Amino acid sequence: MSINRIRLGVNIDHVATVRNARGGFYPDPVSAALLAQKAGADGITAHLREDRRHIKDSDIERLMAEISIPLNFEMAATDEMLAIAIRLKPASACIVPEKREELTTEGGLDVVGNYENLKGFIAKLNNAGVSVSLFIDPDLAQIKASKELGADKIELHTGSYVDASGEERMVELERLRAGAKYSNEIDLEVHAGHGLNYETVRDVAAIKQFTEFNIGHFLIGEAIMVGLENTIIKMRQLMDEGRENC
Repeated sequence: MSINRIRLGVNIDHVATVRNARGGFYPDPVSAALLAQKAGADGITAHLREDRRHIKDSDIERLMAEISIPLNFEMAATDEMLAIAIRLKPASACIVPEKREELTTEGGLDVVGNYENLKGFIAKLNNAGVSVSLFIDPDLAQIKASKELGADKIELHTGSYVDASGEERMVELERLRAGAKYSNEIDLEVHAGHGLNYETVRDVAAIKQFTEFNIGHFLIGEAIMVGLENTIIKMRQLMDEGRENC
């Protein structure tokens, strides 16, 4: 597998969060995906949660129809989500742990503890031609079990690394490095994601085995800051033009 260029998957969940705060259709996460595609994103990630707190079913269907880069469909291991994935056949289905009370995904999937349940679930996705990824902590036992279950790839949870500081961050970085190296040794494609930002992404990118990063919350938050000035200038211009015509 190639380990040179890291692909960037852009998670658009929180564009939908802003939309849902007021209802209606704006801002449109599919439009955001198309902008990300134009800007050079290699893929789009969207998590269809059971409670539909941000991304909705219609968003996934439109993404499948409108983007020309791969869709990474994040999903819990439920019968409902399995049926959706098999029907729509996204490029990749990333199985993540999900609890209704959590604000965001709080850790990796326990593949070892849920081995038997995941075995049939992954097999059904594979039989439907859907590439399977598992979102897990950088733990060697979890990585080994993911390979045995037939996952095509894994995404290592980088949240503990991002949240740590000082010596603890270096320890977490070494866990990611060891996990990525082991994944490569057993021929398991390895991605990374959760919480990565300008401060933390460089050191993770230096781990040569990673082939893809999936980043969402920081990119959407930063877009608010970086894009705000231009947005205000344009709005001011349109207001002034409208006043001139009154």
